[in-house]
Amino acid sequence: MRVLVVWCPDWAVVAGLAEQGLPPRTPAAVLSANVVEVCNGPARAEGVRRGHRRRDAQGRCPELALLAANPDRDARAFEPVLATVEELRPGVAALRPGLLAVRAPGSWFGTEANAAATVCQALVEVGVWDVRIGVADDLFAAEQAARTADVQGWEVVPAGGSAAFLRTLPVHVLEGDGAQGRAVVSLLQRLGLTTLGDLAALPGEAVEHRLGRYGASVWRRARGEDPALFAARTPPPELEAEVAFEPPLDSVEAVTFSVRTTAERFLAQLERHQLVATGVRIEAESDGAVCSRRTWLHPRHFGPRDLVDRVHWQLQSGVEGAGLRSRKDAGSVRAPIDRVRFVPETVEPAAAHGAALWGGASDDLVERGVARVQAMVGFDAVRRPVLQGGRSPAARQALVPWGERAVDLRPVDRPWPGRVPGPAPVRVFAAPPVAEVVDDGGRAVAVTERGAVTAEPRRFRLGAATEGRALPWQPVSAWAGPWPVDESWWSGGAGLCARFQVVGADGRAWLLLCAPSGWTVEAGYD
Repeated sequence: MRVLVVWCPDWAVVAGLAEQGLPPRTPAAVLSANVVEVCNGPARAEGVRRGHRRRDAQGRCPELALLAANPDRDARAFEPVLATVEELRPGVAALRPGLLAVRAPGSWFGTEANAAATVCQALVEVGVWDVRIGVADDLFAAEQAARTADVQGWEVVPAGGSAAFLRTLPVHVLEGDGAQGRAVVSLLQRLGLTTLGDLAALPGEAVEHRLGRYGASVWRRARGEDPALFAARTPPPELEAEVAFEPPLDSVEAVTFSVRTTAERFLAQLERHQLVATGVRIEAESDGAVCSRRTWLHPRHFGPRDLVDRVHWQLQSGVEGAGLRSRKDAGSVRAPIDRVRFVPETVEPAAAHGAALWGGASDDLVERGVARVQAMVGFDAVRRPVLQGGRSPAARQALVPWGERAVDLRPVDRPWPGRVPGPAPVRVFAAPPVAEVVDDGGRAVAVTERGAVTAEPRRFRLGAATEGRALPWQPVSAWAGPWPVDESWWSGGAGLCARFQVVGADGRAWLLLCAPSGWTVEAGYD
């Protein structure tokens, strides 16, 4: 069996740039734990290398685009590549995002070089510009052949020639195996073995005794005797559903009524695969062109009624609808609709969305009502609060659009030094009002650079006298603090600040912030 490997270099960067809408030749790097995990050619030309810290990478390339590591994003972006190769040769195996293997289809295309050229052309036509192909007797040799090929080129190792091809390759090609591979490469280089041919010339028993089972597998690969096989994936099922109207419909109500059966069929085919949809893209076409497109999210999962309602709201509100009428004439569409399509954007196992013991009719009504308001006022106009990590009460709050999943939030389980302990305040001020805190002599209380209080707080009042609406002074019956924190100083932050919990004579508690600019009220414990 001959193996054909398709390699798309720096795929994590390619997927990240596409997601951000940046040009493909932008210098970019994917970071994990503030360390460069992958960088593209333009970034390497500026001196950026894998393993560099964020600061070192930006020092070498100030215009470097920093992308967060996201394996799910990389896998989603690689799906069109798998589908394209699968149309030419079934039995594709996705080794990892950016690398796939398939049995070489030489006889079908005449020669293996013709097969590689056909695959390369098909991928370039779908927008994958940097693609390299290798063909060999085994998986390891085919991958190394792809890595030696030029951009949009291929390298075919003759049958029985894997050992000769691998003999001249440097041992650092084994670093692709991760930490284990890098450790073996370091040891081999210290032993004076610089090529795979040097490793292959050693006795197999000695290699296994010194390097263990992994070393023995590396030795066999270096000799062109790689026994590794790959399992062809099962093509993902077609989960889309669409309905065509002949003649086209020019009424929102007629379109809504006509898509109900399609919505039920769409969800039924998901159910057959034990899946539910939590994100669905609805597209409406007019004269063969998409005139309305929107992705709808659901806090739980969609039912037929939910999908029908979304179609109605989308056409009626004119979301991204260049072919839709204004709201005052929302009963009809400007251009007749000839097709409506349901595309699952996010699917999850149905077992994770089992119904509650007593049902959830009231929740369904709330969700439908909120989604209806969202359709009228805009997707980002309806938000829900989500807890995230942070030191101040305001920093621990995040607002996420209704139905959207919270991403890129600060983790809650981190220590967050300087955070005020619980219980959490009841009311957090969006615009913190000013305050005044003084000691027995009427002097303003402050915090030194070492985080020490200059005097014990004795009286305080909310509001400043200069504003003419300050509340009367009241004595401090109890106080706790300070909790000093100095954050975001590198971006021109407030500098050293400290938080205090203060209880007035009326029994009400407040969270006060002492900053270089003065005192403010961050929250209240009503």
